[in-house]
Amino acid sequence: MVLDEFGSFVSEICAHTLLAGDRPLFWTIIANPKAGGFTIHSRWKKHYAMLSECVKRARKNPLHEKSGPSSAAPECSPAGLVLTKAAGHAVEITGALVDDAAKTSATAPPAARPFNLIITAGGDGTSLEVLTRLYHAPEEVRRDFAVLRLPMGTGNDGSDTWYLDKALDLLIEPSEVRRQRALRLTTASGKGPFLAFNILSVGADAFVTHMTNKMKGKLPGDSYKIWVDIASLFYDRIYKVGFMDVRSMDEQGKDVKSFREKILLLAVGESGRRTYGSHNWILPDDRNVCILKQMPVYRKLSLKTLLKNGTHVDTPEAMLWNANAVKFSSQYSLLAQMDGETVLLEERDFPALIELSPPVIPVLKAQVTTLKS
Repeated sequence: MVLDEFGSFVSEICAHTLLAGDRPLFWTIIANPKAGGFTIHSRWKKHYAMLSECVKRARKNPLHEKSGPSSAAPECSPAGLVLTKAAGHAVEITGALVDDAAKTSATAPPAARPFNLIITAGGDGTSLEVLTRLYHAPEEVRRDFAVLRLPMGTGNDGSDTWYLDKALDLLIEPSEVRRQRALRLTTASGKGPFLAFNILSVGADAFVTHMTNKMKGKLPGDSYKIWVDIASLFYDRIYKVGFMDVRSMDEQGKDVKSFREKILLLAVGESGRRTYGSHNWILPDDRNVCILKQMPVYRKLSLKTLLKNGTHVDTPEAMLWNANAVKFSSQYSLLAQMDGETVLLEERDFPALIELSPPVIPVLKAQVTTLKS
């Protein structure tokens, strides 16, 4: 019932969107039915109210006469809603949409090619799968797509906004398609490559993510916060914190910063001003790289609050800067996390490289207007 109502609301908003102009518009809503935005009653109640209001606003726009749900997505409801069934399912759904679009992209003129809108309704894992499949699509196909990431999960650090009504504004108000970069992790052993679209990090925070995923459904409440506390006290005993050799480069490949330190965590963002772990401001300003040096337990405990609001940047243990690529080697094995998915990096995997791709993923952003003098 909840998911049917959700699909109906979003479908009507899509039918009145200002996107695509006179081009045919097809939409697909990929939803994780287990996402907290659907299953937690208090959250769904707020979302229902937001959706109801957004539908009223959308109806003030003209009906997009050349629009409708995509027929390419398997097991799609009449509203264009497809429910994920397991990990990797969103990749398959997106793949079906990409394959269908490829049939017309090579022959149809630009004005006649359908504009394909994918709306993700889940957590960071759902959007990661969709964006990963799009990343691997040919450019001539990708140019006819756009993604809108609705915050229907628990953390929603990778969504387009933290609030559902603000995300839906991108369908109701004038918006435009812009390209977002990806983060790519490669290793000396050939393990990977691994992709992220928000933050890619290694060290203590990846351990927190790994344990949160492992114990999901087995611990009550927000287990991420529990594992942050555990990591503050015991991470050093589970994973040795040794020296890391770090070298960072700009877009021209010139050295920006190099050093050898005992590092608790290293985080690289698609840009600055990004959060992870349910809105922890690891990158609170325009700089997209952050490290935290190893520190005593009492400092780790106090750092939790600082990370929440971004004031860790003023501590002696933090170092932030801008870079296009970061190469690193670790004295010991450590975990990496890519938008909530984790992998263990071992001795044979070093040196490893985190680098930014060119702008490649089409996402919706509010239209920039310029005032005429």
